[in-house]
Amino acid sequence: MQRQVARVFTVLAAVLFLSITVFELHAEARGGGRRSIGSRGSRTYSKPAAPTYQSSQQRQQATATPGSLQQQPAAGGSFMRSMAGGLMGGMLGSMLFSSFAGASGGMPGGGGIGLFEIALLAGIAYLIYRFMKKKREQSQLAPALHSSAPFGARQPEAIRMQPVEAAYLPADSGLQHIQQMDRSFDETAFQDMVMDYFFRIQAAWMNRDLSTVSGLLTDEMRTIMQGDIDQLLKDKQINRLENIAVRKVEIAEAWQESGQDYITALVHANLLDYTTDEATGAVVSGSTTEPVRFEENWTFVRSVGSNPWQLSGIHQR
Repeated sequence: MQRQVARVFTVLAAVLFLSITVFELHAEARGGGRRSIGSRGSRTYSKPAAPTYQSSQQRQQATATPGSLQQQPAAGGSFMRSMAGGLMGGMLGSMLFSSFAGASGGMPGGGGIGLFEIALLAGIAYLIYRFMKKKREQSQLAPALHSSAPFGARQPEAIRMQPVEAAYLPADSGLQHIQQMDRSFDETAFQDMVMDYFFRIQAAWMNRDLSTVSGLLTDEMRTIMQGDIDQLLKDKQINRLENIAVRKVEIAEAWQESGQDYITALVHANLLDYTTDEATGAVVSGSTTEPVRFEENWTFVRSVGSNPWQLSGIHQR
Protein backbone atom coordinates (compact mmCIF):
# COMPACT_ATOMS: atom_id res chain seq x y z
CA MET A 1 0.00 0.00 0.00
CA GLN A 2 2.75 2.44 0.90
CA ARG A 3 4.55 1.68 -2.34
CA GLN A 4 1.37 2.37 -4.32
CA VAL A 5 0.85 5.71 -2.57
CA ALA A 6 4.48 6.67 -3.22
CA ARG A 7 4.05 5.75 -6.88
CA VAL A 8 0.92 7.92 -7.13
CA PHE A 9 2.67 10.97 -5.68
CA THR A 10 5.69 10.40 -7.94
CA VAL A 11 3.51 10.35 -11.05
CA LEU A 12 1.53 13.37 -9.83
CA ALA A 13 4.72 15.34 -9.19
CA ALA A 14 5.95 14.51 -12.69
CA VAL A 15 2.67 15.69 -14.23
CA LEU A 16 2.71 18.95 -12.27
CA PHE A 17 6.35 19.54 -13.22
CA LEU A 18 5.50 18.98 -16.87
CA SER A 19 2.59 21.43 -16.76
CA ILE A 20 4.61 24.11 -14.99
CA THR A 21 7.48 23.67 -17.45
CA VAL A 22 5.18 24.00 -20.45
CA PHE A 23 3.29 27.01 -19.05
CA GLU A 24 6.49 28.89 -18.24
CA LEU A 25 8.31 28.08 -21.49
CA HIS A 26 9.19 31.66 -22.34
CA ALA A 27 12.61 32.82 -21.22
CA GLU A 28 14.17 34.68 -24.11
CA ALA A 29 16.73 37.28 -23.09
CA ARG A 30 16.43 39.78 -25.95
CA GLY A 31 15.78 43.41 -25.09
CA GLY A 32 12.40 43.46 -23.38
CA GLY A 33 12.24 39.62 -23.42
CA ARG A 34 11.30 37.83 -20.16
CA ARG A 35 8.76 40.50 -19.10
CA SER A 36 6.66 43.49 -20.07
CA ILE A 37 8.30 46.85 -19.45
CA GLY A 38 7.56 50.54 -19.87
CA SER A 39 4.27 52.43 -19.99
CA ARG A 40 1.21 52.80 -22.21
CA GLY A 41 -0.27 55.90 -20.64
CA SER A 42 -3.63 55.20 -19.02
CA ARG A 43 -3.62 51.75 -20.64
CA THR A 44 -0.50 50.60 -18.83
CA TYR A 45 -2.25 47.69 -17.10
CA SER A 46 -4.53 46.82 -20.01
CA LYS A 47 -3.58 44.02 -22.37
CA PRO A 48 -3.12 45.44 -25.90
CA ALA A 49 -5.99 44.60 -28.22
CA ALA A 50 -5.56 42.29 -31.17
CA PRO A 51 -5.02 44.17 -34.46
CA THR A 52 -8.40 44.96 -36.02
CA TYR A 53 -7.75 48.08 -38.08
CA GLN A 54 -7.64 48.28 -41.86
CA SER A 55 -4.85 50.13 -43.59
CA SER A 56 -5.77 52.95 -45.96
CA GLN A 57 -5.11 50.60 -48.89
CA GLN A 58 -7.33 47.90 -47.40
CA ARG A 59 -10.11 50.42 -46.78
CA GLN A 60 -9.95 51.49 -50.44
CA GLN A 61 -10.12 47.87 -51.58
CA ALA A 62 -13.08 47.20 -49.27
CA THR A 63 -14.90 50.23 -50.70
CA ALA A 64 -14.24 49.07 -54.26
CA THR A 65 -15.35 45.49 -53.56
CA PRO A 66 -17.83 45.54 -50.66
CA GLY A 67 -18.31 42.30 -48.78
CA SER A 68 -14.95 40.92 -49.89
CA LEU A 69 -13.48 40.89 -46.41
CA GLN A 70 -14.15 37.84 -44.30
CA GLN A 71 -14.12 37.89 -40.55
CA GLN A 72 -11.47 35.64 -39.11
CA PRO A 73 -12.51 33.36 -36.24
CA ALA A 74 -11.01 34.23 -32.89
CA ALA A 75 -8.12 32.06 -31.83
CA GLY A 76 -8.59 29.74 -28.90
CA GLY A 77 -6.19 29.09 -26.03
CA SER A 78 -2.49 28.94 -26.66
CA PHE A 79 -0.97 25.89 -28.32
CA MET A 80 1.37 25.17 -25.42
CA ARG A 81 -1.43 25.23 -22.84
CA SER A 82 -3.58 22.96 -25.02
CA MET A 83 -0.69 20.55 -25.44
CA ALA A 84 -0.04 20.53 -21.69
CA GLY A 85 -3.71 19.88 -20.99
CA GLY A 86 -3.74 17.03 -23.48
CA LEU A 87 -0.65 15.44 -21.97
CA MET A 88 -2.02 15.71 -18.44
CA GLY A 89 -5.40 14.32 -19.51
CA GLY A 90 -3.78 11.48 -21.42
CA MET A 91 -1.52 10.49 -18.54
CA LEU A 92 -4.31 10.60 -15.98
CA GLY A 93 -6.64 8.70 -18.32
CA SER A 94 -4.02 6.04 -18.87
CA MET A 95 -3.51 5.63 -15.13
CA LEU A 96 -7.23 5.34 -14.47
CA PHE A 97 -7.70 2.80 -17.29
CA SER A 98 -4.84 0.70 -15.97
CA SER A 99 -6.30 0.85 -12.48
CA PHE A 100 -9.78 -0.27 -13.51
CA ALA A 101 -8.31 -3.00 -15.67
CA GLY A 102 -6.30 -4.24 -12.73
CA ALA A 103 -9.31 -4.05 -10.42
CA SER A 104 -11.61 -5.96 -12.75
CA GLY A 105 -9.40 -8.66 -14.14
CA GLY A 106 -5.80 -7.99 -13.36
CA MET A 107 -3.51 -10.27 -11.41
CA PRO A 108 -3.11 -9.63 -7.68
CA GLY A 109 -0.22 -7.32 -6.97
CA GLY A 110 -0.35 -5.93 -10.53
CA GLY A 111 0.81 -2.47 -11.57
CA GLY A 112 -2.58 -0.72 -11.17
CA ILE A 113 -3.40 1.73 -8.41
CA GLY A 114 -6.25 1.37 -5.93
CA LEU A 115 -9.54 3.25 -5.62
CA PHE A 116 -8.16 5.41 -2.80
CA GLU A 117 -5.34 6.66 -5.02
CA ILE A 118 -7.80 7.27 -7.86
CA ALA A 119 -9.99 9.37 -5.59
CA LEU A 120 -6.94 11.24 -4.35
CA LEU A 121 -5.80 12.02 -7.90
CA ALA A 122 -9.30 13.12 -8.90
CA GLY A 123 -9.53 15.43 -5.89
CA ILE A 124 -6.16 17.06 -6.60
CA ALA A 125 -7.00 17.43 -10.30
CA TYR A 126 -10.28 19.12 -9.35
CA LEU A 127 -8.48 21.56 -7.03
CA ILE A 128 -6.03 22.43 -9.81
CA TYR A 129 -8.94 22.97 -12.20
CA ARG A 130 -10.75 25.26 -9.75
CA PHE A 131 -7.57 27.24 -9.07
CA MET A 132 -6.86 27.83 -12.77
CA LYS A 133 -10.53 28.65 -13.49
CA LYS A 134 -10.58 31.21 -10.66
CA LYS A 135 -7.41 32.90 -11.98
CA ARG A 136 -8.87 33.04 -15.48
CA GLU A 137 -12.12 34.57 -14.23
CA GLN A 138 -10.24 37.15 -12.17
CA SER A 139 -8.18 38.21 -15.20
CA GLN A 140 -11.34 38.65 -17.26
CA LEU A 141 -13.58 40.39 -14.74
CA ALA A 142 -11.26 42.55 -12.64
CA PRO A 143 -11.55 46.26 -13.55
CA ALA A 144 -8.68 47.76 -15.48
CA LEU A 145 -6.36 49.95 -13.50
CA HIS A 146 -5.07 53.18 -15.01
CA SER A 147 -1.60 53.97 -13.78
CA SER A 148 1.67 55.35 -15.08
CA ALA A 149 3.72 52.74 -13.20
CA PRO A 150 6.05 50.65 -15.44
CA PHE A 151 5.23 47.17 -16.67
CA GLY A 152 8.28 45.90 -14.82
CA ALA A 153 6.69 46.68 -11.43
CA ARG A 154 5.51 43.55 -9.65
CA GLN A 155 1.73 43.51 -10.06
CA PRO A 156 -0.78 40.66 -9.67
CA GLU A 157 -1.29 38.76 -12.90
CA ALA A 158 -5.02 39.45 -12.76
CA ILE A 159 -4.20 43.16 -12.93
CA ARG A 160 -1.41 42.99 -15.46
CA MET A 161 -3.40 41.11 -18.08
CA GLN A 162 -6.58 43.22 -18.22
CA PRO A 163 -8.64 43.30 -21.42
CA VAL A 164 -8.89 46.70 -23.04
CA GLU A 165 -11.90 48.66 -21.83
CA ALA A 166 -14.84 48.79 -24.22
CA ALA A 167 -14.84 52.59 -24.04
CA TYR A 168 -11.52 52.76 -25.87
CA LEU A 169 -11.75 53.83 -29.49
CA PRO A 170 -10.73 51.24 -32.12
CA ALA A 171 -7.44 51.72 -33.94
CA ASP A 172 -9.17 53.17 -37.01
CA SER A 173 -10.70 56.03 -35.02
CA GLY A 174 -7.49 56.63 -33.10
CA LEU A 175 -5.48 56.88 -36.31
CA GLN A 176 -7.99 59.32 -37.76
CA HIS A 177 -7.58 61.58 -34.73
CA ILE A 178 -3.81 61.43 -35.06
CA GLN A 179 -4.02 62.27 -38.77
CA GLN A 180 -6.23 65.28 -38.04
CA MET A 181 -3.38 66.79 -36.02
CA ASP A 182 -0.63 65.60 -38.36
CA ARG A 183 -1.59 65.52 -42.03
CA SER A 184 1.79 64.02 -42.93
CA PHE A 185 1.19 60.87 -40.84
CA ASP A 186 1.28 57.73 -42.98
CA GLU A 187 0.46 54.26 -41.68
CA THR A 188 2.90 52.44 -43.97
CA ALA A 189 5.72 54.84 -43.08
CA PHE A 190 4.95 54.28 -39.40
CA GLN A 191 5.16 50.50 -39.79
CA ASP A 192 8.50 50.88 -41.58
CA MET A 193 9.68 53.08 -38.71
CA VAL A 194 8.70 50.36 -36.21
CA MET A 195 10.82 47.82 -38.08
CA ASP A 196 13.75 50.24 -38.18
CA TYR A 197 13.46 50.93 -34.42
CA PHE A 198 13.22 47.21 -33.73
CA PHE A 199 16.49 46.39 -35.53
CA ARG A 200 18.37 49.39 -34.12
CA ILE A 201 17.30 48.81 -30.52
CA GLN A 202 18.09 45.08 -30.66
CA ALA A 203 21.55 45.86 -32.11
CA ALA A 204 22.23 48.37 -29.32
CA TRP A 205 21.06 45.80 -26.76
CA MET A 206 23.44 43.16 -28.13
CA ASN A 207 26.30 45.67 -28.05
CA ARG A 208 25.35 46.57 -24.46
CA ASP A 209 25.39 50.25 -25.39
CA LEU A 210 22.20 52.33 -25.69
CA SER A 211 23.95 55.55 -26.66
CA THR A 212 23.14 55.06 -30.35
CA VAL A 213 19.39 54.71 -29.69
CA SER A 214 18.99 57.02 -26.72
CA GLY A 215 16.68 59.34 -28.66
CA LEU A 216 14.42 56.43 -29.68
CA LEU A 217 13.53 55.57 -26.07
CA THR A 218 11.55 57.35 -23.39
CA ASP A 219 13.45 58.11 -20.19
CA GLU A 220 11.65 55.26 -18.46
CA MET A 221 12.49 52.70 -21.13
CA ARG A 222 16.10 53.83 -21.28
CA THR A 223 16.43 53.46 -17.50
CA ILE A 224 14.90 49.97 -17.45
CA MET A 225 16.93 48.64 -20.36
CA GLN A 226 20.14 50.19 -19.07
CA GLY A 227 19.61 48.38 -15.78
CA ASP A 228 19.36 45.07 -17.66
CA ILE A 229 22.50 45.89 -19.64
CA ASP A 230 24.36 46.77 -16.44
CA GLN A 231 23.46 43.33 -15.11
CA LEU A 232 24.85 41.68 -18.25
CA LEU A 233 28.08 43.67 -17.86
CA LYS A 234 28.29 42.69 -14.19
CA ASP A 235 27.81 39.01 -15.05
CA LYS A 236 30.31 39.35 -17.94
CA GLN A 237 27.78 37.97 -20.40
CA ILE A 238 26.66 38.94 -23.90
CA ASN A 239 23.16 38.34 -25.19
CA ARG A 240 23.59 37.54 -28.87
CA LEU A 241 20.75 38.07 -31.36
CA GLU A 242 21.28 36.70 -34.85
CA ASN A 243 19.28 36.11 -38.05
CA ILE A 244 16.65 38.64 -36.96
CA ALA A 245 13.63 38.63 -39.26
CA VAL A 246 10.53 40.78 -38.77
CA ARG A 247 7.69 38.94 -40.52
CA LYS A 248 4.95 41.50 -40.01
CA VAL A 249 4.07 44.71 -38.17
CA GLU A 250 0.40 45.42 -37.41
CA ILE A 251 -1.13 48.46 -35.74
CA ALA A 252 -3.20 47.18 -32.81
CA GLU A 253 -4.22 50.39 -31.02
CA ALA A 254 -4.00 54.13 -31.56
CA TRP A 255 -5.24 56.87 -29.24
CA GLN A 256 -4.56 60.32 -27.81
CA GLU A 257 -4.45 61.44 -24.19
CA SER A 258 -2.92 64.29 -22.21
CA GLY A 259 -1.60 65.97 -25.35
CA GLN A 260 0.20 62.85 -26.58
CA ASP A 261 -0.24 60.36 -29.44
CA TYR A 262 0.04 56.66 -28.66
CA ILE A 263 0.27 53.76 -31.10
CA THR A 264 0.77 50.11 -30.14
CA ALA A 265 2.14 47.88 -32.91
CA LEU A 266 2.18 44.09 -32.84
CA VAL A 267 5.58 42.87 -34.07
CA HIS A 268 5.85 39.32 -35.44
CA ALA A 269 9.49 38.25 -35.56
CA ASN A 270 11.97 35.42 -35.13
CA LEU A 271 15.66 35.26 -34.30
CA LEU A 272 18.42 33.23 -32.70
CA ASP A 273 18.63 34.33 -29.07
CA TYR A 274 21.38 33.03 -26.81
CA THR A 275 23.74 34.32 -24.13
CA THR A 276 27.47 33.66 -24.02
CA ASP A 277 30.24 34.08 -21.49
CA GLU A 278 32.24 37.19 -22.28
CA ALA A 279 35.63 35.54 -21.72
CA THR A 280 35.18 32.03 -23.09
CA GLY A 281 32.36 32.48 -25.58
CA ALA A 282 30.60 29.45 -24.10
CA VAL A 283 26.81 29.44 -24.42
CA VAL A 284 25.24 29.83 -20.97
CA SER A 285 21.58 29.97 -22.07
CA GLY A 286 19.48 29.84 -25.22
CA SER A 287 20.22 28.02 -28.46
CA THR A 288 22.54 28.79 -31.37
CA THR A 289 20.50 26.64 -33.74
CA GLU A 290 16.84 26.81 -32.68
CA PRO A 291 15.21 30.13 -33.68
CA VAL A 292 12.80 31.84 -31.28
CA ARG A 293 9.51 32.89 -32.86
CA PHE A 294 7.56 35.51 -30.94
CA GLU A 295 5.01 38.32 -30.98
CA GLU A 296 5.47 41.51 -28.97
CA ASN A 297 3.45 44.70 -28.64
CA TRP A 298 5.63 47.79 -28.98
CA THR A 299 4.02 51.05 -27.87
CA PHE A 300 5.26 54.41 -29.18
CA VAL A 301 4.49 57.89 -27.88
CA ARG A 302 5.04 61.48 -29.01
CA SER A 303 3.62 64.92 -28.39
CA VAL A 304 0.56 65.54 -30.56
CA GLY A 305 1.53 66.76 -34.01
CA SER A 306 4.39 66.07 -36.39
CA ASN A 307 6.94 65.08 -33.74
CA PRO A 308 9.40 62.16 -33.45
CA TRP A 309 8.19 58.91 -31.90
CA GLN A 310 9.80 57.17 -28.90
CA LEU A 311 9.41 53.61 -27.69
CA SER A 312 7.54 53.77 -24.37
CA GLY A 313 6.72 50.12 -23.66
CA ILE A 314 7.10 46.48 -24.70
CA HIS A 315 4.30 44.14 -23.75
CA GLN A 316 4.73 40.38 -23.98
CA ARG A 317 1.80 38.47 -25.45
